[in-house]
Amino acid sequence: MSHSSDHPHHRPATLADAPLGRESAYPDQYDPGLLFPIERAANRAPLGIAEDALPFVGEDEWHAFELSWLTPKGKPCVAVARFRLPASSPRLIESKSWKLYLNSLNQTRVSSRSELIATLERDLGEAAGAAVSVEILDVEDEQLSPRRLPGECIDDRDIEIARYTPTPDHLTVSDEIVEETLTSHLLKSNCPVTGQPDWGSVMIRYRGPRLDRDGLLRYIVGYRQHQDFHEHCVEHMFVDLMERARPERLLVLARYVRRGGLDISPWRGTPGETPPTPLRLARQ
Repeated sequence: MSHSSDHPHHRPATLADAPLGRESAYPDQYDPGLLFPIERAANRAPLGIAEDALPFVGEDEWHAFELSWLTPKGKPCVAVARFRLPASSPRLIESKSWKLYLNSLNQTRVSSRSELIATLERDLGEAAGAAVSVEILDVEDEQLSPRRLPGECIDDRDIEIARYTPTPDHLTVSDEIVEETLTSHLLKSNCPVTGQPDWGSVMIRYRGPRLDRDGLLRYIVGYRQHQDFHEHCVEHMFVDLMERARPERLLVLARYVRRGGLDISPWRGTPGETPPTPLRLARQ
């Protein structure tokens, strides 16, 4: 597959440059120039996050369920790809452009899976500004079977909610020190590019003062009318929880529902934290 260094993903774009409202013309020829990188710094600055001193470790884990290419003889192949983009990368990649890029492989002849992986890692890495890892999974791989998030789900709490924007004041704690994992499937935010709803589940694992569950659920539901990328919603949660709850350890993981054949599961944690093993939930 040919590759040119003159593609626009070498010139990081801003959100104002995004192709809002345009009809999608799906390409049939390999084109890494379709990738649309967006600087993370603009969304991190309002949260007080400095690019040279990130308060967390983490990754953006993506799955592509509509991956296809041709063998050298022209026979189609299908698979599922898993991508890991480090939170320390200076840029994220807008999901619609990612989908268009992957679709540009549909009529592309590739000599082997190893060549495909190398091409994906190179193109995505150049767009993100950091190394991106790629795995190719067979569509019947047992790893893709739906799993459950560990922890206690707090969604059945009978609470009244009046605000649907992130409200850190809802996050209160007691003096008791605990180590627990809490989950909710009521996460919803809105894409800042298309305005479409993004549905997801969130897991919060921490050690520190006990979080008030009613307040935590109100806080999570508060993202319902919030416009931001998946990655930055998770970073917003991490920063608010660290400031309000002061935990010794914290992991925030969101697993967003698949849209356009792509799902994303960003996680952010204090150093030493790693996410649980489930690859996808039933809604993904």
